[in-house]
Amino acid sequence: MSESLHHHPLPTAFRRLAWSNLIAQSADQIGLAAAPMIAVLVLGAGAGATGFLTAAQTLPFLLLSFPAGVLADRTSRRSLMALAEALRCVALLSLPMLAGLAWLSVPLLALIGFAAATGTVAFSVAAPALVPALVPRQQFVAANGRLELARSVAFAAGPALAGALVGWLGASPTFILAAALSAIAAALLIGIPEPQRPAQAPRHIVADLKEGAGFVWRHEWLRPILLTAVAWNLAWFVLQAAYVPYAVHRLGLSATGVGATLAVYGIGMVAGALLAPRVVASMSFGSAVALGPVVSVAAIAVMLATLQWPSGALAAVSFFLFGAGPIVWVISSTTLRQAVTPEALLGRVSALFMTANTGARPVGAALGGLIGGAYGAEACIVVACIGFLIQAAIILRSPIRSLARLPAMA
Repeated sequence: MSESLHHHPLPTAFRRLAWSNLIAQSADQIGLAAAPMIAVLVLGAGAGATGFLTAAQTLPFLLLSFPAGVLADRTSRRSLMALAEALRCVALLSLPMLAGLAWLSVPLLALIGFAAATGTVAFSVAAPALVPALVPRQQFVAANGRLELARSVAFAAGPALAGALVGWLGASPTFILAAALSAIAAALLIGIPEPQRPAQAPRHIVADLKEGAGFVWRHEWLRPILLTAVAWNLAWFVLQAAYVPYAVHRLGLSATGVGATLAVYGIGMVAGALLAPRVVASMSFGSAVALGPVVSVAAIAVMLATLQWPSGALAAVSFFLFGAGPIVWVISSTTLRQAVTPEALLGRVSALFMTANTGARPVGAALGGLIGGAYGAEACIVVACIGFLIQAAIILRSPIRSLARLPAMA
C-alpha cells in the first residue's frame, strides 16, 4: 500500500459510519457496565444474579448473529443497523420508566440488556459488510482500523465512565444518556448513501447458512482465519476465567491492582488500533495477518513467566501485548475477509465469524472454570499457553503466510 493511499482521507459516507459506530459502541459499553452496578446497588443482587445478567447481555451474540447476517445480505445494511440502534434506544429508555414505577427487577434488567445488545450484534455484523460499498479496496485497512479504534476506545473507557456516571447522576440518568447516544448513532446512519443491491429470491435460512459456511470452509484463506480465531478465543477465556484469583493469590494484587492490569489491556487495544494501518503497510500482508497470533504467544509467555517471578508489572505487560497484537489481527483478517468475499455473502460470512468467536468464549470460560477448580489457576495459564501455541501454528502453517499483498476476489 503506497503512502499516498495510506494518507488519503476516507470518504464522507464512511466517516458518518465511523462516528455512528463510536457513539453506538459507547452506548453499548455504558449500558453493559451500568446494568450489573444497578443490579447490585439498587436491587441488592448477588453474584448469581449478576452472572445471569451478564449471560443475558451476551446471549444475543450467539443467538442473533446469523439471522442478522442473513438480513444484512437480503436488506439494506444501513437500515438494519439504524433499526437495531432504535431498538436499543427504546430498551435503554424503558429502565428509567420501570424504575419510576418501582417495577424494576433483575429479570427485567436482563431483558433490557438482551434487547440493547441486539444493536451491537447488528452493528458488528452489518458494518464490516457495508465497508466495501463505501470505501475503495486500497483503504480497507484504514477503514477497519478506524472502526476497531472506536470499539477499543469504548471498551477501554466505557466501564470507568459508566461507574462515574452511576456515581454522579444515578441509574436512570445514566441510561437516558446511553439512550440519547443510541438515538444519535441511528440518526447518523440514516444519512449514509448505500448502493442498491440486486434483490435475492426468498430462501430458507438453513440454505443461507449452508452457503455462507460452505464458502468459508472451502476457502484456503478464510478457513485458517476461522480456526485461528476459535482457538484464540478458547485460550483467552481459559486465561480470563483464572486471572482474577491468580492475580490475588499468586501475584498478591489488591482489587485496584487487578483493575489496573486489566485496564492496560484496553490501552494495548487502543495503541494497536492506532498503529495497525502503518504496521500493515510496512510488511507483507501475510506477515501482518500472522503478527497478532505471534504477539499472543509472546503475551502468554510473559504471563507464564509470572509463575516463576510473581509480578503485577509482568502481568500488565502481558495484557498490553494481548490488547495490541490481536487488534492488528482483527483489522488485517477482516480486511482479507472483505477482499475475498462476494458482496452477496458479506453479511453471512461476517456473522459466521462472530458466532464462532462468541461460541468459543463460554466454552473457554467453562473449561477454565473446570481446570481451575480441579488443578488451580496456574494450570489454566499452562493450558492457555498450549491454546495460544495452537492458534499461532494454524496461521503460520496456512497459505496466508505467503501473501505479499491483499489478494483479489476469486
